[in-house]
Amino acid sequence: MKFAMFQTPFMRPARSPREVFDWAVTQAEECDRAGFTEYWIGEHATMTYESIPNPELVIAAAARGTENIKLCPGAHLLPYHHPGTLAVQVSWLTHVTQGRYILGIGAGAYPSDGAIRGLKDLSENHRMTVEALDIMQRVWKAEPFHFEGEYWKAGYPERADGHEWRDIRPFGGKVDIAMAGLSPNSPTLKFAGRNGYLSLSVYAGEAAITNHWETYENAAREAGLSADRSDLHVVRDVLVADTDAEARKLAVEGGLGQAWLNYLLPVYKRFGLLQAMLPDHDVNDVDVDTLLDHVWIVGSPDTVADKLGAICDRTGGWGTTMVYGHDYTENPEPWNRSLELLTSEVAPKLQEA
Repeated sequence: MKFAMFQTPFMRPARSPREVFDWAVTQAEECDRAGFTEYWIGEHATMTYESIPNPELVIAAAARGTENIKLCPGAHLLPYHHPGTLAVQVSWLTHVTQGRYILGIGAGAYPSDGAIRGLKDLSENHRMTVEALDIMQRVWKAEPFHFEGEYWKAGYPERADGHEWRDIRPFGGKVDIAMAGLSPNSPTLKFAGRNGYLSLSVYAGEAAITNHWETYENAAREAGLSADRSDLHVVRDVLVADTDAEARKLAVEGGLGQAWLNYLLPVYKRFGLLQAMLPDHDVNDVDVDTLLDHVWIVGSPDTVADKLGAICDRTGGWGTTMVYGHDYTENPEPWNRSLELLTSEVAPKLQEA
């Protein structure tokens, strides 16, 4: 099993933009040192806890201080960018990172983010995403075209005597693309499967992991494509310490616990996600102990390896665990130690199992 980080980020609302930015960049460097394979950064305009509107800025800054880890927007919300502009910027970043880049794309889930762009609802976001992606892929070919669609106008200029256009084709000739799914029978994962993109399963219960893979695999098969389960990414809350007691304390009293109690728990209750995660529980009775034992993956290296292994056995498994990033800015050492333990002790134990 490989490990990646998903820096949503779940930062306390009181954090300044500079604090959020600095934490996101230094966490990319810590993940690189720990041997994580990927680092994903969210894009949100209006959220208090999810407070990075420009993941590409974090990627550009982190590219200088990292060597091996792939740096990935997770995700650029295509309805909120002109596709020609975003295509050029993405291509440039594939070169800045020397190919250490995966483009996560999404349609946008928060109405408030859409409202800032003048969209009164999100009903057309999927069609906007499909059209935008088509334009971006045409731009990356660097061949002349002009397009006027339902939502966008874009093109690529004809060659002109005496003028040299910069080569804006991406590093290696193509851009790797990923899409995330949350709901059962996710339309997003169907789209990803049909097009051969990477699939990211946002955790909504163990049944969702199985459903997400089946949805993706079936769509890929119908499109004549093969699907490798080792490419599946699953997002989880994971924290490791030398002992179970230490890990549980660090989770409850630190950024992980704060984000859940003050932000995620109310949101997940409101949208029915908590019931999907805990089908055998009354959501009104869910407390920190319930989260520790049934939602978070927290404990010593042995405990975390056992929990991950058991979940893989029940769901069919996956290739990369994406660890949610949390706000441990005031005392980062135990959190960074958790990252190291995942790759140095948990991953080998899973390999041996």
